[in-house]
Amino acid sequence: MPIEPMTAADEAAIEAQLGRRPRGVVGIAWRCATGEPGVVATEPRLPDGTPFPTTYYLTCPTMTSAVSTLEAGGVMAEMTARLGDDPELAAGYRSAHQAYLADRARYGEVPEIAGISAGGMPTRVKCLHVLVGHALAAGPGVNPLGDEAVELLIAAGVPCVRSAR
Repeated sequence: MPIEPMTAADEAAIEAQLGRRPRGVVGIAWRCATGEPGVVATEPRLPDGTPFPTTYYLTCPTMTSAVSTLEAGGVMAEMTARLGDDPELAAGYRSAHQAYLADRARYGEVPEIAGISAGGMPTRVKCLHVLVGHALAAGPGVNPLGDEAVELLIAAGVPCVRSAR
């Protein structure tokens, strides 16, 4: 999906969402059903020089809270276990890892994080926030576990994702 340039209004909204100024934002990767920024694309190296592997950063507080609830419910452990039992799912997750790396490469190369995507890809699920951000930014069919998490959020009635699919 195309990344939208960040406007001054977007920057103000993200600052309110995060409680701090956004850093290294390339643009808006996905918007909530309300039209507010929900996922930002970030540079692989922050302005202060820090390597930052999280290309797709979830900013919407409602989504962040809902994803935290999924994490607390054990979804990550269940997904990680399935990666070991389902070769097709594991292959799709490895492909998501490669897609994430390719997306990040559009914004620059950072040797310190070469080959490292985010969220535990390609072998485990470490951060569901990253996988949801990737799934929303990239669209359906790119990150199978991110897609599953988005569907769980939709089923739970999270209002931000009503129009995600």
